[in-house]
Amino acid sequence: MFVDKAKVFVKGGDGGDGIVSYRREKYVPEGGPAGGDGGKGGNVIFRVDEGLRTLMDFRYQKHFKAPRGERGKVKGMHGANAEDLIVRIPPGTVIIDEETGETIADMTRHGQEVIVARGGRGGRGNMRFATMSNPAPDIAEKGEEGEERWVIMELKVMADVGLVGYPSVGKSTLLSVVSAAKPKIGAYHFTTLTPNLGVVDLDEGRSFVLADLPGLIEGAHEGVGLGHEFLRHVERTRVIIHVVDMSASEGRDPFEDWVKINEELALYNAKLAERPQIIAANKMDMPGAEEHLREFRERLAAAAGDREYPVMPISSLTKKGVKELMYKAAEVLESVPQTPAVHEVPETEERKVYKLERRDKADFTIRRHNEEFIVESEAIERLMKRSNLNSYDSVMRFATIMRRMGVDEALRKKGAKHGDTIRIGNYTFEFFEGTDNEYLYE
Repeated sequence: MFVDKAKVFVKGGDGGDGIVSYRREKYVPEGGPAGGDGGKGGNVIFRVDEGLRTLMDFRYQKHFKAPRGERGKVKGMHGANAEDLIVRIPPGTVIIDEETGETIADMTRHGQEVIVARGGRGGRGNMRFATMSNPAPDIAEKGEEGEERWVIMELKVMADVGLVGYPSVGKSTLLSVVSAAKPKIGAYHFTTLTPNLGVVDLDEGRSFVLADLPGLIEGAHEGVGLGHEFLRHVERTRVIIHVVDMSASEGRDPFEDWVKINEELALYNAKLAERPQIIAANKMDMPGAEEHLREFRERLAAAAGDREYPVMPISSLTKKGVKELMYKAAEVLESVPQTPAVHEVPETEERKVYKLERRDKADFTIRRHNEEFIVESEAIERLMKRSNLNSYDSVMRFATIMRRMGVDEALRKKGAKHGDTIRIGNYTFEFFEGTDNEYLYE
């Protein structure tokens, strides 16, 4: 079975917790803090493996979670960082963030990697919080949670040349003639439901990959039929062979067929209109084909303008003209750049890690709901998750950070008074005015 679309959940590993520990050695009666930091959580990395051809594996396994970092150790020793989780994907896979619709990466090269879920940082041990005023802090951070998200993977076939055209124009028969591929062939529409690949081997060591893509119909760019599933595979091909039934065996006008399919390609992706295209005038062994070909050439010359569309008369059944068509395709391929990117994703070192924005941006908002003041801030909620609020020292540190961020002053401006309820995330605090005129949270 060919699977060309999958949705999976990825989660980076949580960071290891820092610990509270003190030196306990002979002749060191008042040993200082010695709690080590936790290790970093593992990243989830997608890596291209050219040995894979489908997304079949992701039909059965949909959750990928990297391991968490090791907990900090005594004597100031750092917990071990977790290993990254490597997920192998086939070349031609486009990775999309489900929530935002943003393209994370367009994976085309063997060995190419992208971090789709970053591991959390390890928590700091109490030796990192020692100060002159508090030489023995009872503070240790919890490990940061790893990033998590749902991603959609779309596989776009990696082929040099793609066969497009209406259903039943002879694309599968042509592929079976020029390669060792054995596509399903039948005298009915949509015989081909998934792309078929074949290698065309010419003389002098020249060869290329040819894809028989499922037939297109009018409205495919809007998803009519299986339009989007079919069109995504055309994007990756470097050269298009547009197969036209020149015998008009089904009562359609060959030139109108050619125009409509080109319109569908352009409406789906404007870049496809610029892709080199060879017209394969198929079924030339049928009655009336020669007359239709003459008319087709006349109308094409009037409509094409300055652009050149080579027209190659062939018959997939008798194999006449097929060899010349393949040589023409190889000739055009030599003048076309390697696999075109489907999406413009900058190839920079920073782009290898998705979402590199600063995490600790100290923005917050305050709103009042009934008798509660609600503080909303990703940075503050992240800080709370890393703090041990059962420790007095940790609570005091948290209150100090809030004060420095200006949260207490903002609460006073909103009307908060001593004893009012403050909610941050899932935690509820009491606003407290200390004797030294400092605002703390209990």
